[in-house]
Amino acid sequence: MSEAERLQKIIAAAGLASRREAERWIDAGEVLLNGHVASVGDKADPCRDEITVRGIKLAAAQRKLYYALNKPRGFVTTMKDPQGRPTIAKFTRSVKERLFPVGRLDMNSEGLLLLTNDGELSQLLQHPRHKVAKTYLVKVGGRLSRAAQKQLAAGVVLDDGPTAPAQVKNVRFSNKNTWFELTIHEGRNRQVRRMCQAVGYQVSALKRIRIGNIELGDLAVGTMRSLAAAEVKLLREICR
Repeated sequence: MSEAERLQKIIAAAGLASRREAERWIDAGEVLLNGHVASVGDKADPCRDEITVRGIKLAAAQRKLYYALNKPRGFVTTMKDPQGRPTIAKFTRSVKERLFPVGRLDMNSEGLLLLTNDGELSQLLQHPRHKVAKTYLVKVGGRLSRAAQKQLAAGVVLDDGPTAPAQVKNVRFSNKNTWFELTIHEGRNRQVRRMCQAVGYQVSALKRIRIGNIELGDLAVGTMRSLAAAEVKLLREICR
C-alpha cells in the first residue's frame, strides 16, 4: 500500500507540472480530490484516491521505473516523430509502462540517455539550478589547441549567451583528429557542438558517457539496463 503524499508532489511525479506550478493550479481551484476542490497542503494516496487535474483524471500510481539506454546514432529522442524518423521507442518495447526520456540527444549523437516514468525526478535532473554534470566523448577534426581547450574550460559565447565553465580532460590525438572528454552543467540545444564550433572546430562524433553518477560503461549500443536503487537514490541526492 502506498503512503499519502502532498498533491503537488503527486502531480509533479505524474509529469504534468513542477511542484510550484501544481500549487498554483491547486490555489486556482483546478485540482479536485475525490470530487471536491483541493487545497494546498492536502494529501492523497495516488493508488486509492481520485485526483483530477484541470479536468483530467490521473491514472492510478504506477511503479517507478528507471533505465539507462545507449542510444545509437540516427534515432531521435522522442517516442513519436511526426516526420516519421526512427525514434528511441524501438528500444523500449519490452517495457509495458510508458517511459519518457530525461533531456535529449540529437539525432546524430549517441550514448547515455536516461528513461523513466518518474516525472518529478526527470524535472529535477533537468532544472538548471541543480547543474547536473553531463560528460561527452568528443571527436573533432584537426589538433585541438591548448588555447581552444582553455576557451572551452572557461566558457564560450554562443548566440544564446555565454556558457558556464566546463571541464576538458583526456585529450588525445589520433591521425588527423582529436578525442577528448567535455563535461558541462547545462542543457542547451546542441550545446557541445556549438561550443566546439565557437572555438573553431567541427564535431564529427559525439557520445554522452556520463550523467551525474550514471555511467554508460560497457552497455551495448541499442540496449537498456535498469538503474539500481542506490543509483537512483544518489541521482536524487545530486538534485538537492
